[in-house]
Amino acid sequence: MTIQNSPYNAFATLLTSSGHNVSPAELHGLLLGRSCAGAGFNAEEWLIDAAELLESEPQDNVRNALIGLQEMVKGELTGDDVTVVLLLPTDDAPLADRAIALGQWCQGFLSGFGLNCRDSSALSTEATEVLQDLAAISQVQDALEESEDGETDYMEVMEYLRVAPLLLFSETKKSDAPAAKPSLH
Repeated sequence: MTIQNSPYNAFATLLTSSGHNVSPAELHGLLLGRSCAGAGFNAEEWLIDAAELLESEPQDNVRNALIGLQEMVKGELTGDDVTVVLLLPTDDAPLADRAIALGQWCQGFLSGFGLNCRDSSALSTEATEVLQDLAAISQVQDALEESEDGETDYMEVMEYLRVAPLLLFSETKKSDAPAAKPSLH
């Protein structure tokens, strides 16, 4: 897949041509963060949060793309496959650009999670550590060098970020469901 035809670049072009100076990675992170915090999958509520990041009401083409993105995320989080596809530049983009997008994704995720998490004190130690890791990763932009080691580090971080949302989603989903009371029969 060439870099010009990547989903990331297509979304970036759509956003830029519509007057939105926002990274697709940050927008995707925001969506996943809010979803993992228990915000649910109400399209109108997602569009309100997205409009705040976009700093204006999205036009129909952007609105439709945002709804499609939410449907994809919903399928990933609630489906049987345990895979989250991150909306990031392809591997043929310069490592520095990919690292910046990774940081933006983490910033978006933390914003979405923070705005929608009802009770962060109820999170497990593991979930809290994941959020701390995301905060550290959001600062990674300048730490990766264009080298084989830099590529390896990037891939390891990206793999971590593909499973971190699943852990947080399962934890907040579990805490939202009332505990079943045992039957006394």
